[in-house]
Formats: sequence, C-alpha cells, structure tokens
Amino acid sequence: MEITGPILDRFDEILTPEALGFVAALQREFGARRLELLEARQTRQAELSNGGLLDFLPETKEVREAEWQVAAPAPGLEDRRVEITGPVDKKMTINALNSGAKVWLADFEDANSPLWENCVAGHLNLHDALDRTIDFETGGKAYALKPDDELATVVVRPRGWHLDEKHAQVDGQPVSGSLFDFGLYLFHCAQRQLDKGKGPYFYLPKIESYLEARLWNDVFTRAQELLGIPYGTIRATVLIETYPAAFEMEEILYELRDHSAGLNAGRWDYLFSVIKKFRTRGREFLLPERNAVTMTAPFMRAYTELLVRTCHKRGAHAIGGMAAFIPSRRDPEVNAVALEKVRADKTRESGDGFDGSWVAHPDLVPICREVFDGVLGSRPNQLDRLREDVSVTAADLLAVSETPGEITETGLRSNVDVALRYLAAWMGGLGAVAIHNLMEDAATAEISRSQIWQWIHNDITLADTGAQVTKELVEQIISEELAKIAGEPGYDEKLFDQATALFKEVALDDDFAEFLTLPAYARMP
Repeated sequence: MEITGPILDRFDEILTPEALGFVAALQREFGARRLELLEARQTRQAELSNGGLLDFLPETKEVREAEWQVAAPAPGLEDRRVEITGPVDKKMTINALNSGAKVWLADFEDANSPLWENCVAGHLNLHDALDRTIDFETGGKAYALKPDDELATVVVRPRGWHLDEKHAQVDGQPVSGSLFDFGLYLFHCAQRQLDKGKGPYFYLPKIESYLEARLWNDVFTRAQELLGIPYGTIRATVLIETYPAAFEMEEILYELRDHSAGLNAGRWDYLFSVIKKFRTRGREFLLPERNAVTMTAPFMRAYTELLVRTCHKRGAHAIGGMAAFIPSRRDPEVNAVALEKVRADKTRESGDGFDGSWVAHPDLVPICREVFDGVLGSRPNQLDRLREDVSVTAADLLAVSETPGEITETGLRSNVDVALRYLAAWMGGLGAVAIHNLMEDAATAEISRSQIWQWIHNDITLADTGAQVTKELVEQIISEELAKIAGEPGYDEKLFDQATALFKEVALDDDFAEFLTLPAYARMP
C-alpha cells in the first residue's frame, strides 16, 4: 500500500504498517466485487431510464416468505431511543458522547468533508475517546468526557461503496473509502470497544441492493477472522436511503442477519435517490420543492411504515429520520415553531413503532428522548409492536405524483443558496454546516441540485412568478444569491468560486452526475 497524503502529527499512530496491511488485505479480496456491484447500479439505472420500474424481487420471494430472525441486540444497542449524528472532529466527538443520546453516529460520510486530514484525524479522535485522552480546551472552554456509563454508544458510518480514498493506493489503485474507514476503525478500536463491554458497530450508507449488503457481510466475516474476533461481534444498521433499497429491506436484513442491528429511515438521501433514479421519466416522478415534501406524503408514509413492519417482523430495530433543526439563542419565536415540528415528527415516529430516532444537535436530545420515553417508558424498545396492520405495495412506494406542494421561485432560490453555501463549506473542509437554522449535509445539497436539474429538464413553471425554470434563469439566480452572500462576514471568494463552478456542473450540465461528491472530491487536494 502507498500513502500519498501528508503524515501529520500522530498520524503514524493510525497509519501503522499492520493497520494498512489489514486494509490492503480487505481491498485485495473484495475490491473487484465492489466494482462489479457499482457497474450493476449503472445497468439498473439504464433499465429505469428506459421505462422500467422498481418492484419487490421475484427471485428473493422465498426469503421474504421464510421464517427467520436477525441476531438479538448487541450490548449497548438494546436501547436506541435517541441517536445523535455528526462528524468526527474533536469537539463533536466529546459533545456527542456527552449529549445524553443513547448512540452517536460517528460520521465519515455525509457529515464529513473527506479531506485527508479530516479522515485520519477522525480515527485519532475515536481512538482517543475510547482511551479517554481526548480532553482539550479551546476559546477558554474546557471539553472533557463524562463517565463511561453516561456516554453514547459509538456507531461509525464509513463512506459509501461508490467513494474512493485517493490518498491510499493498493497495487496502484485507490482503496475503497468504505474499506479504508471500516478497516482502520475495526483494527484500532474493536478490542477497545470489547474491553468496555460493547463492540465495533457500524451504519452502512447508500446501499442499493441486497447483493451490496452481502458484500458487507462477507467483509465483516473475513475481517473478524483476520483479527481473531468472534463471528457476529460486528453489528451494522443499514440506512434505507436509496429508492431501490426500499424494495429489498427484508433481503438486506437477511444478508446481514448475524451482523444486523436494524434499519434506519435515511429520508433526505431517499428523496435524492427518488429524483436520481427516475430523473428522465417526466412529471410522474417530479417532486415539489424540498421544504414542501413532508413525511406525511403518501409515498414517504409507505416507506416508513414498511420499514417498521419489516424490521419488527425480523426482530430488528427500526430507527427514524433526522431532525435537522439547530436551536437558536437569538430568536425564540423561530425556536418555538421549529421545536413543535420536531416534537410532531418524533411523536409520529414513536407512534408508528420506531424504536428511536436521530437528531443533529445536542439541544434536541431532550425533546426526542421525552417523546420516546412517553411511548417506551422503561422498555428499551418496541420490537413487540409487529405492525401487522401494515400492508404496502410497490405502487404505494412509487406514488411520488401524489405528493402535494408547489415549485416556487422562493424554493428555487433556497435550493441555490443552500447548495452554494454548503459546497463552499465542504470544499473548505466542513461536512456538516449550519445554514438558516438547519444542519445541512451532503444529502440535502444533493436534493437541492438534483431538483434544479429535474425542473430544468421538465419545463417547470414557477407557481409564484410564472417564469419557466431554465439554465439561464438559474444562472441569473446564482449571480444574485452570490451577491448577497458576498456581503456577509467571513465570505471566502476562492471557496465560493469553486462551489459555483461545481454547482453549475452538477445542476446545469445535460449529463446528471451520480453523486456531487465525486466531482467535488476530484477537486480536493
């Protein structure tokens, strides 16, 4: 293996010959299968673009009809009523672990800008947190961990199968970002977690088929063999955040059953995936502006109801979506309205049978916990709620056209503004960004740019102005929004120039970029 990124302070503690050898072994054994599965995504996309539809798979009917259960909840994952998500920088590591949440999703993916320094330092922070040596001071404020029994359980989200780590190469080829993140964490921290009575746990992003889940399961099995860890020690929760995965939930659980910790409703990326998969299919799969799409839309209700039903049928946890609101100390009225929306969202999820849910800010942990406490009481979960009343068809999941809402100039400007701000921050090394009291990450930026692409290619007329969405109109709005941003404190012209060029490429080009993070990462040093 060749490392081309700089070796900064203490990086040699993570990038040891033994750890890199472990990652290289996984890459050599599984890298080719990963590439084959990425090619299979393209084949399926071509079928959808040519008029095909998604459906429950005939070839896996026996799996759906058979009697089986996933493994019992692992230590530290029995009660997941509140989970907090965030990047793996030092401050967030301490704040998330101390937040009162049951689980911290330590994120190397959508909330992390994959600068080499961020990726390796993130592993150092996890290593130090488990060793309780992460305390530090900044800005006159001290950060220190609470006692171990008060800390959230660490669950790591590695990058998705589609992403490389270009600063690490095996036999002249970039290492899978998934295997790099997974391998380094498992090598350094698996035994540390076991010594604390828990284990190495993961969230798996962007999975599009049960075969991709099978690959992860084979990676887990082999990795445990190589490190001498008992089979089934690793546990993973899969984010159902792609449209195809919604039709393969049972199969995904089945493939990972001995290593499964359940499924999560990754609703922001799910909306992006709906647009991406059916972007060429006209208005049948056209969504209104993103702020108008709520979890009560029929196709979103079908998706979440099916997720709970599927998980509890198989003894697996069902985890709800993220509350992205960031409380403000300056505007109590904005807070009151937003917190009521968060409460309503978590009330709906807990009432539907979810075992827990996500928040993006420590100040939202109490309200989420209060809502789930009201349903769970002293019980760790509600796996006994089998939701046998739920019956969801493929047509229900595909009913995008029944989503109420409009497309307005206000919504278009919001998409442009959020995407530009986020991409500038991402290029500067921040993956989770507070924008207008919401925590934005790569998923919400993907929705913003893909909606604009879809509106341009469907001759959409804005409901409030009557103007047609064209490339020229979007370019005009880009200029106008940039002029507003340029007058704000901290404006970085270089970063916004990079963000603007990237945004135009992924929103205005005739060809649709599969993920904006791919051309964005190519621009990174």
